[in-house]
Amino acid sequence: MRKWMMRALLVLGWCGLLVGIAGIVLHTRGWRSQTFSLVASGASYFMLAAVVALLLFLVARGWRSAVAAGIVVAAVAWTQLPVFVPDGNAAGGTELRVLQSNLLFGEADVTSVAHHVESRGADVLTVQELTPEIEPGLTAALAAELPYHYLEPMHGGGGTGIYSRYPLHDTVKFDGFLLTNLAATMDHPERGAVTVLNFHPVPPTANFPAWSSEMRRAREILEAQTGPAVVGADFNATRDHALFRDLLSGRFASAAELAGAGPMPTWPDDRAWGPVIGIDHVLVADGGAEHAESIRIPGSDHRAVFAVLHLG
Repeated sequence: MRKWMMRALLVLGWCGLLVGIAGIVLHTRGWRSQTFSLVASGASYFMLAAVVALLLFLVARGWRSAVAAGIVVAAVAWTQLPVFVPDGNAAGGTELRVLQSNLLFGEADVTSVAHHVESRGADVLTVQELTPEIEPGLTAALAAELPYHYLEPMHGGGGTGIYSRYPLHDTVKFDGFLLTNLAATMDHPERGAVTVLNFHPVPPTANFPAWSSEMRRAREILEAQTGPAVVGADFNATRDHALFRDLLSGRFASAAELAGAGPMPTWPDDRAWGPVIGIDHVLVADGGAEHAESIRIPGSDHRAVFAVLHLG
């Protein structure tokens, strides 16, 4: 009986190991297929199966299988550990507090958004799915803390906005996107000109070719930036997507990763089982992150992302 049990554990272990390997492949490849790209959103969860496999092999005393699993687990650690280890370069520089929030077609609770801006001392708020109906109330609620803004409200999910504690100028509405994507220059009293960008590529479930094209367009825009810059975005992409990681191949880095905050899932937050994937992000160019966290906003299906940045 024990012999059959050990064999069953080995079989289960190899099944788990294959799932873990599939997770690594999903993570590392830049998929041109909509199906594989969508599955890749949860590649990190697939990788956990390799850890389970290793434990099963150890229990079954399948030492050679355990060595194979150990190699795969090492590969998993190589892909995942950076999000748990702080960068260590957050000290110094000008502090900038950024809040990023998708408003779910203007259904998010304005009072909650304003409360988090005030209680956390946010200097910048980037919002997506800003509608003409919610914009006046949100702008009024933020007037004391974030009196400056560049807003492009629209019906549906296309509206976008940037709110700031400091004056904004040189506003830009980028072409090459189906939804509204914006940028503005903020005059920070200590750091000077800081570029604030707000991205919202179309969801890959709605239009996969457009999402792929828009992620590449976002990379072009980021690569053209000079000087200090921050990004608040709903990229509709996780760090398991190669197109998202491409955004971090130059000057920009993820605040969550810099702070060692972990994967920080943000969507969907309107389900009992969610959120499960992190598609909302704060990025910084040539800076560090002291802290990053996700925040529940009543009425929205996205958690907001708050980050304390330091600009070099």
